[in-house]
Parts: sequence; C-alpha cells; structure tokens
Amino acid sequence: MSNRSKLDEFIQGFQQARRDLEEELDRQLDERREQFNYTLKKGKVNFDQQVAKLLRKERIGSIRYILNTPLAFLITSPVIYGMIFPLMLLDLSITLYQHICFRVYKVPRVTRSDYITVDRHRLPYLNAIQKINCVYCGYGNGLLAYATEVIARTEQYWCPIKHAQRLKGLHTRTDKFMEYGDAEAWRNELQVIRCDWEDNQDKDDKTS
Repeated sequence: MSNRSKLDEFIQGFQQARRDLEEELDRQLDERREQFNYTLKKGKVNFDQQVAKLLRKERIGSIRYILNTPLAFLITSPVIYGMIFPLMLLDLSITLYQHICFRVYKVPRVTRSDYITVDRHRLPYLNAIQKINCVYCGYGNGLLAYATEVIARTEQYWCPIKHAQRLKGLHTRTDKFMEYGDAEAWRNELQVIRCDWEDNQDKDDKTS
C-alpha cells in the first residue's frame, strides 16, 4: 500500500471517529437536559416551572453583583463591550461575502444559526448583567466559528493545500486538502475537491 493510500485510510478513519464522537456527544447532551430538567425545542430552552423557581433563588442581584466586582473589572468593561462593533462589522461582512461569492462559486452557504447560539440568558439563576455577558460571549465565539467555516470553505475552493508544518487550530476541512508539494494532485484533484461538499449534505440531513 502506498504512503498516500495509508494516509487516505487514516484520514477516513479519523473522520469516522469524529462522526462517532459527535453522535455520542448528542446522546450525552440529551441525558444532561433530562438531568437538569429542561427541554430544547426549535432552539428554545424551557425549564420546568418548579425547577425555574428554585434556580431563581440562586440569583445574585445586579446591584450586589456590581458592588462585589473588582474595580479593575469595571474599568476594563468599556474595552470589552466596545469590541461588539468590530464583531458586528465582521458579522455583516462575512455574511454578505458568502451570500454573494458562494452563489457564484456554487459553494454551499454556511448556516449562521448552526454556529451562533444565544440561549444562556434563559438561565434563571443569572442576573441581568450576567445574562448580557453570556449573550456577548455566545455571540462573539459563535461568530468567529461561523466566520472560520466561511473562510474554510473559501480555502477549500481556492487553495486546498495543506501547510508544510503542523499548526494549531486548523479547521476540519484541512482533512480534504492535498499534500504540500504534491503537484500531481494539484493538477488532477483540484476540481474534485472543489465539489466535495458531501459532509455538508450529511449535516443538513441530520438537522432537517
């Protein structure tokens, strides 16, 4: 078996293992929802009324929360919250980009709601300030994941070549990419990789 065949077999095994882990994670999440007495329907969280009442007793009032917050945290908060403006600009830019360019490239568009989830503000034991913080963090991290997937699909279409060195934080689409220095693959496989969106179809089938 050639080195390339061995590598392809390893990548296929890795992808299957990742799918198995995702299925196990879904099962664990279902068990966790049952454990903490809430349901999830169409992205909306609902707590049992009695459970929600008990959870509200754990909430610290906003004024008390501010009074117990270190001064350094209060001073730096405008810097943190000010980042919302470049984040919103990124959100608008990346969304316009994919809706314009992906239609031309015939690349499947990224579903924004698959990455940006705002639900922690529904937790009864959080006060208003904590809920705002959770909305901010959920939006920011989800947005960056969403943007990463848009750019990853762009890279798969235009430059699906692995880097020469191993990097941290590589997106999963790199698994499909050609080896660094493999000119034959670049010549013969580029169009195939550009059309390989089967994993997106699998995800759409699961969520439909």
